[in-house]
Amino acid sequence: MRGSDYAELRAFAAIAEHGSFVRAAAHLGLSPSALSQTIRTLEERLGVRLLNRTTRSVAPSEAGARLLAKLGPALADLDAAVAQVRDARDTPAGTLRINASRIAAVQYIAPLLGGFHARYPDIVVDLVTDDRLVDIVAGRFDAGVRLGEMVEQDMVTVRLGGDAEMMVVGAPEYLQRHGIPRDPRELRRHRCVNFRWPTDGSLYHWEFERGAEKLEAAVDGPLIVSEPEVALRAALDGVGLAYLFDFHVREPLAAGRLSQVLAEWTPAFPGFFLYYPSRRQMPAPLRAFVDFVRERQAPAAAGQSAGTAKPTRSRRPGAHAGRR
Repeated sequence: MRGSDYAELRAFAAIAEHGSFVRAAAHLGLSPSALSQTIRTLEERLGVRLLNRTTRSVAPSEAGARLLAKLGPALADLDAAVAQVRDARDTPAGTLRINASRIAAVQYIAPLLGGFHARYPDIVVDLVTDDRLVDIVAGRFDAGVRLGEMVEQDMVTVRLGGDAEMMVVGAPEYLQRHGIPRDPRELRRHRCVNFRWPTDGSLYHWEFERGAEKLEAAVDGPLIVSEPEVALRAALDGVGLAYLFDFHVREPLAAGRLSQVLAEWTPAFPGFFLYYPSRRQMPAPLRAFVDFVRERQAPAAAGQSAGTAKPTRSRRPGAHAGRR
C-alpha cells in the first residue's frame, strides 16, 4: 500500500466519523478544499462514489459503508501499533480521544485539563462532545464519559466526582403563588419546564423514588427545552419548576434564589464515570489520564473509583446519554 493510499483511506474514515468535511479537515489538520480533493482522487481511483453529499450533510454511500466496515478495524490496528511505539518513550505522548456528553465535558473533564496538560505537555486531548450514547470502540475513542447507569457492563470505569442528585427546584416567588408540591403526583397542577430529548424529540418523564416506591411524572408547562442552562434561567425567573442536576442549582439554592421541593423523592445515585474497554496494553495517553483522574479523587471515593457501574435508572435529563 502506498503512503498516499493510507492518507486517502484515513481521510475517508475521518469524514464518515465526523459527518462533515469541515470537522474532519480540522481533525486531520487539513483545509476542507484539500480534503475534498483527496476524496475525489480516492473515488476516481476506485471508480465508485464513497460519500453521498448534500449542502447540509455527508454520509457514506452503500459502497462507502462496506469499505468503512473493513477499514475501521484495520485503522484501529495501525493506531495501536503506533501507540505501542510511542509507549516506549519516557514521557507519554500522542492523542487521547474522549467522547463525553456536553454536561460531563463541562462539569468533569474541563476542570482537569489544565493540570493534566501541565504534567503531560506532549499529550493532545481530542475531546468530542456528543449528546448521543456513542459506541466508543466503533468510534475509535480511547474513553467515554457518561452516567454510570448508561455504561456497558464490560467496560472499566473510573468515578468522576461523587454521587449525583436530580432536584426539583423553583423560585420562592413561584412557590408562594402556586404552592409547594408534597408528592410528585401533584406536579400535574404545576407549571413545569419540560425537557425534550435531543435524540428522538420525546419529552422526558421526571423520575422519582422513595424507598421501594418508584414513579414517573409526565409534566406540563409553558416551556420545553433541550438545554439545562435555559431551564435553570427559567426557574430563576419564576417560569415554573425545573428538574436539574444538583451541580446546576447548588449556587442559587445557597443564595436563596431557588428552593428545592420533593427532596425525599430524589435520592442520590451514582454519578458520572470515565470508561474504557478492558485492554491488556493500555495506550500511554489513556493510562496517564486514568492515573491522573484517580489521583484527583477524594479519599472517600477511592474505593469506588474502579470497576463496573451498575445500572440504577433508565435516563436523566441534561445528561444526554439516553439510548434513544
